[in-house]
Amino acid sequence: MKKLLSLIAVVLISIGAQAQSKVYFIKEISPESLVKIYKALGVEAKGRVAVKISTGEGGNPHYLKPTLIRNLVEEVNGTIVECCTAYGGTRQDKGKHWETIHEHGFDSIFAVDIMDEYDQIRIPIKDKKHLKYDIVGGHLANYDYMINLAHFKGHAMGGFGGVLKNASIGVASTAGKWYIHSAGQSYERWTPAKQDDFLESMAAAAQAVHDYMQGRVIYIDVMNNMSVDCDCDGHPAKPELQDMGILASLDPVALDQACLDKVFNYNGKPGDDNKPLIARINRQHGTYITDYAEQIGLGSKKYEIIEIK
Repeated sequence: MKKLLSLIAVVLISIGAQAQSKVYFIKEISPESLVKIYKALGVEAKGRVAVKISTGEGGNPHYLKPTLIRNLVEEVNGTIVECCTAYGGTRQDKGKHWETIHEHGFDSIFAVDIMDEYDQIRIPIKDKKHLKYDIVGGHLANYDYMINLAHFKGHAMGGFGGVLKNASIGVASTAGKWYIHSAGQSYERWTPAKQDDFLESMAAAAQAVHDYMQGRVIYIDVMNNMSVDCDCDGHPAKPELQDMGILASLDPVALDQACLDKVFNYNGKPGDDNKPLIARINRQHGTYITDYAEQIGLGSKKYEIIEIK
């Protein structure tokens, strides 16, 4: 009997270990590091590759710069993809959005595609608690593979922005953004929703994009310029937390969770303070998105960090 129980324990431990997702980490933030961590994942982005980033609101200096991401985009022969916003500013109108893209230097280096410039499409969604479908930029249908290249930082409404936000709000058209923010109440106007309903809708939309791409998505979080405000803010607060590095995974839940853990477990000090970002995340119950994303089967919060020297 003891031998049988020991055998069962070994099997359970083995299953638990297998359930851990791999999250790669490299401390140096550089163009070379982005290529290195992409290759460490052991999968190749093939065909027509969409590199989903935030091109940054006009006036915001914290977005991922073209010089930082250039080597990776060229490595996969990718196209920078974006969608228009849902709140005025310099990126809701496609004309102003193109001006911002140009001012930030993206179109002088890369092919750039505003995916909802001309149309939008509805894609299936698995978790229908709030949303009946996901509304995304119509050009998403033109791509075979996606690299979700996110800037990890705070966010006024979600608490933080990482790959889950970049897949959900980021890939949604203007109408799709209204739909997610309202937790399914409206895709025609800004309609407030309960905070947890909004976070659940974001997780469901991120899963819809992952499934639409048939899992052909690579997820990367760059932990630099970590203001409490998102790249969508034209007047963001100055970052108080120093840069931490680059993390990557095939599991978006594990990846965002690993970034959250790095922020929450960091031993801050004057001039390198994690408390403001933690306060922003907690104010919006931001950590709940990884809980719910795991619950609906998008990924696992259990992970192992593999550091690349």
